[in-house]
Amino acid sequence: MTDSVKVGAEAIATKGWVKAHQWLILRRLSQLSILALFMISPLLVDRLERETWLVKGNLASSMTLDVLPLTDPHILLQAILAGVEPHQDAIIGVVIVILFYLLVGGRVYCSWVCPVNMVTDTADWLRRKLGFKSGTTISRSTRYWMLALTLILPLVTGSIVWELFNPVSMMFRGIVFGVGMAWVMVLGILLFDLLIARDGWCGRLCPVGAFYSLLGKKSVLQVVADKREQCDDCMDCFMVCPEAQVINPALKGAEKGLGPVISSSECTNCGRCIDVCAEDVFHFGTRFTHYKVIANGKESGPDATPKAHHFTDAA
Repeated sequence: MTDSVKVGAEAIATKGWVKAHQWLILRRLSQLSILALFMISPLLVDRLERETWLVKGNLASSMTLDVLPLTDPHILLQAILAGVEPHQDAIIGVVIVILFYLLVGGRVYCSWVCPVNMVTDTADWLRRKLGFKSGTTISRSTRYWMLALTLILPLVTGSIVWELFNPVSMMFRGIVFGVGMAWVMVLGILLFDLLIARDGWCGRLCPVGAFYSLLGKKSVLQVVADKREQCDDCMDCFMVCPEAQVINPALKGAEKGLGPVISSSECTNCGRCIDVCAEDVFHFGTRFTHYKVIANGKESGPDATPKAHHFTDAA
């Protein structure tokens, strides 16, 4: 297994630093740009004396240019269970969000939008650099029990209880409005992931991620191990992946007839496996990608037209 301190080093040497971090860079730009839009919009309104905001609201519910509503379906569902009658814009916003994540994968929210991801990625990076290990085991199913709890509490209490503790909302408010206590929660998640359980929050406990994983079960955009025959077993992709259990079926499943598509809805489509692979085994593709089995038992490249001896997708 690759030395954890050197994860990605071969990819950097082969592809260059930028190419070996391209999806990570794009994700950070996405996360920071979304936060920046919320922060600069009121300033632009004041400075330019305009009535139209670039974007107003928050990650739970927003309006862009006064015409595009976006609503977090998990929060709207909690609100409905609490007895709130949703506004028409909220319903339209939910439909738009659901359609988007049905296409690109529900947990894309976790890796490309959620600000907490920057904290948990930092904790994971520190764990590798410092060589921290822990034997704490938390079942990944725990997050689905947490999700159920977030939906039961509104029924019992008549209020959206989870939003009082939701680290995503708290960190957003902390960044945009400077709410001090939010950083206690953020620091707690960093230390929890660093010292107690790797990917403990996002991978095991977060009900938001659990909700979006259910939403993206049949999403079209997927990471594909389309050159898995080139894998040299360096294990770097497993080391950086926050949901490493999703890789093996696509990467090593040829003999079992499993296709090269990472079709698990737990995959966040973060692209780090693509970044750190010196052999360029992984790429973004679709769940419909098929591969031919050629005469000597090896695979050829992607083929848009399925034929009799194609591997089937793992989904």
